[in-house]
Parts: sequence; C-alpha cells; structure tokens
Amino acid sequence: MASSAINAGDTAFVLLSAALVFIMIPGVSFFYGGLGSKKNLVNNMMSSIVIIGTGVIMWVLFGYSLTFGESICGFLGKLDLGALSKSFTLSPSSYAQGIPSAAFVVFEMMFALLTPALVVGAAEGRMRFKSLFLFLTLWSIVVYYPVAHMNWAKDGILTASHLGSVDFAGGNVIHISSGVTGLIIATLIGKRKDFECISCHNIPFVLIGTTLLWFGWLGSSAGSALSAGSIAAHALLTTMVSSASAFLTWILIDIARRRRAKLTSGCSGAIVGLVAIASGAGYVPVWAAIIIGAFASVFSYVGSRLIKRRCKIDDALDVFSCHGIGGIWGGLATGIFADPSINPIAKAGLIFGQFEQFLAQISGIFITIMVVLSGTLICAYLTGIFTKLRASEQEEIDGMDVTQHEEEPYYA
Repeated sequence: MASSAINAGDTAFVLLSAALVFIMIPGVSFFYGGLGSKKNLVNNMMSSIVIIGTGVIMWVLFGYSLTFGESICGFLGKLDLGALSKSFTLSPSSYAQGIPSAAFVVFEMMFALLTPALVVGAAEGRMRFKSLFLFLTLWSIVVYYPVAHMNWAKDGILTASHLGSVDFAGGNVIHISSGVTGLIIATLIGKRKDFECISCHNIPFVLIGTTLLWFGWLGSSAGSALSAGSIAAHALLTTMVSSASAFLTWILIDIARRRRAKLTSGCSGAIVGLVAIASGAGYVPVWAAIIIGAFASVFSYVGSRLIKRRCKIDDALDVFSCHGIGGIWGGLATGIFADPSINPIAKAGLIFGQFEQFLAQISGIFITIMVVLSGTLICAYLTGIFTKLRASEQEEIDGMDVTQHEEEPYYA
C-alpha cells in the first residue's frame, strides 16, 4: 500500500505536469518540422521523437539512478535498479515527500526525453538518421545524466548545498546543454549546401509547435516545484510573463527593422522567453520576468545573426541562439534578480547588493558548458567510429525524407 505521507493533490499535480512536459516533444517536432525545408520534414519530425523509444527504457533501467542515485563525487549517481522496484516506486520520494517515487521518476523522465529532441534542429538536412540516433543515445548517457545529476541531485556538485548554483526548471540541464551541443554538432558537420537559403516551409506547423511548447512549458515550470503550492503558482506566472515579454519584444524588433511583424519571429520570441525564465522561474519576482524575457529576445536575435552571418556556422534552426544564449542569460539573470523571500533556496541577487548567488550562477554555467563540450565531442567521436555523421552530397540534395526514411510528407 502507498504511504499515508503521500499527498493525493500533489501527486495528481506532478503527474499532470509530467503529461504536459511530454506534450512538448511533439511540440518540438512540429516546430522544427515547420521551420525546416519541405524535403526534410519527415526527418526533422522523426528525429525529434525517436529518443522516446530508447529514452524511456534507458531511464528506468539506469538513467534515473545515474541522475538521482547516491552521488559519486557530485558528478554522477550510483547505478541500481530502484526504478524497477515496486517497494521503491510506491514509497514517498526522497526529493518530495508528498509524492510517490514513481511520480518523481516519470516527471524527471520527461526532461530526459525532451532535451535530446532540442539538439536535432542544429543538424537539419545533413546528418544521417542512424548517426543521429546513435549520437543522441550516447549523449543521454555521457552528457545529460551527469549534467542533470550535478545540477539537480541532492549531492550534485553545482547545487545550492555545494557550489550554490540554482536551476529551477532546466536552464542549465536542458537548454544550455542542448544549445551548446547543437552549436558543436553544427560546427563539426559543416554547412548545408543551401546555407544561405531560408528554409521555413510550413508556418502553421511552427505555430502549432510553439503553442504545444508554450502549453507544456507551464507544466515544466510549475511542476518543478514538486507540489501544488505557492512556488508552483509563482513559477507558472513568471513563465507566462517572461514568454509574453519576449514574444512582444521580438515582434517589435521585426517592426523596427522590416516594418512588418512576422509570425515566425513572434514564435521564436515566445520560445526564447520560456527558455530564459527556466532557471529562475521559482526564484525571481514577477516584474523581473518582464526584463528577463525582453532581453532574452534581444540577445538571441543578435546572437543568431552573429553565428550565421559573421561566424558562418550553420546552426540551421537556431538551437544555440535560442536555447544556449537564452539559457545562459536566464542563469545569469537568476543571479541578478533572485529573491530569497520568494524561495529561500536561492540567495539574494545582484539587484539586492549581494554577489554570492551571481558568482555561483556563473560557475554553474561555466562548469555545465565544459562538461557538455567535452561529452559532446566524445559522443561525436564514438558515433563516427561506427558510421559517418554527415549524409552524402546526393542524399542532402535529394532530401532526408526520401534517403533516410523512404517517406514523403505530402503525396497529393
């Protein structure tokens, strides 16, 4: 029988939040599918959801224990089969006494599935599917599990009880890790043959993907409180405010530059605002979320132009500009605006004249980037031993849909 310590309301809330986070994965699929080219639509969408198959099995077999198990020097958990045990899954979670361990396992599982899906947009149209599949599987083990452990496990090296860095809903774990990985992969495999072309072919898909991500993100932010209380409500509010601010800011940038407002720009802004608030959703005041979202759009917009036009790196769907830059800014902004009267886990930020939290955020971001950088290079090297990362020139010209899947999105 379940323990009487388990709260039915909190359990229902976390399970619903987990379902909302899962919705974000098909959201990514539609978002990337719409932004990419027509001949790569099936490939973009398939690449975003393929990790569901291996990711779930890996998570219950060893991923959960490597992420949240007993810590090994603060970098990785010890391997065990606790997630398969009835006595474990029915007992209260050590991370939130009001919910069963099974609820915590499945909620955190959704982030382990979502994060690899974000990476694939950087390699749009030029990475073989079997190479991508192997890379994402290795990347989950070598990069995601250690980074999540360092930032979220009780004895993780970066947590509030050790280095002092805080990451409420995945600024480091999800967005910086996927963004930096996307930049590395885009650099390693090189530019597309049609690098200078605008590839977005289905704007309604982009809008559908954005709304699914926006909707699911509310579960990501609020659910990270792990209970249906005031912190969850605050996190949901700051998330909505930041995304709305970024959405509006990017549209205003478009109007100022082109005298036109583009739907895809507004969608990009909304996502960037959601990314930027992830680290601090449960720590910063609501008014600060307006500033965080607005500056996120500015930084990501400028970053995208620099990466593609100055550096000539073909981050096809702006994974680093959105998730990397947005995540880094969000982590720093948490160190600027964190208010311990909202959530005492974080110390006062720069705005209150304190430096400790800001310095901890810088350290946490730097260490996360270094681990992701080294881990991604290892995964790319190992993948390259078994299969070429990049598709052939003819495969790229014909399109990934036909050459990798023998499917076409439209037959009419």
